[in-house]
Amino acid sequence: MIILGIDPGTALTGYAVIQTHAAKVRDEKPKVIDFGCIATSAGGKPGERLKYIHQEVSMLVKKHKPDLMAIESLFFFKNAKTVMPVAQAKGVILLAAADYNVPVQEFTPLQIKMTMVGYGRAEKKQVQAMTFQLLDLSSFDFKVKHRKKDDAADALGVALCASLHGVKN
Repeated sequence: MIILGIDPGTALTGYAVIQTHAAKVRDEKPKVIDFGCIATSAGGKPGERLKYIHQEVSMLVKKHKPDLMAIESLFFFKNAKTVMPVAQAKGVILLAAADYNVPVQEFTPLQIKMTMVGYGRAEKKQVQAMTFQLLDLSSFDFKVKHRKKDDAADALGVALCASLHGVKN
């Protein structure tokens, strides 16, 4: 099973492609196929940024043919200026999934933290540390595709969360 994990955003959209067996093989780590960030131009027009995100996610879907897209769902934001653009980015990401008939599972940050760390109020760094423990990233160059960014690590966590939860349509 191939899972495309997405951490939506307008400046950076994190993505991760992992492969795992639907029937879990004991002690088997999911294989990371690719991960990184889709970066848009800070000075770009909102419509152009959204178009670029849609095109890049569509290319990921075409290339990797995921069986499932897992996406971090929006939750309470303190700043309405932040939530609107992220919601728009999520919309074009969901459109790309629909364009290619890829089923989507959404996970809240609380669900991801509970799955990855066992504690819903875990810090982001705790989730990332567990993600890196559960996945072998030794063959990846972290100097490309914005792989050092939190958004890329978050997308790995989303994809891994989906693999641990199992597919629900």
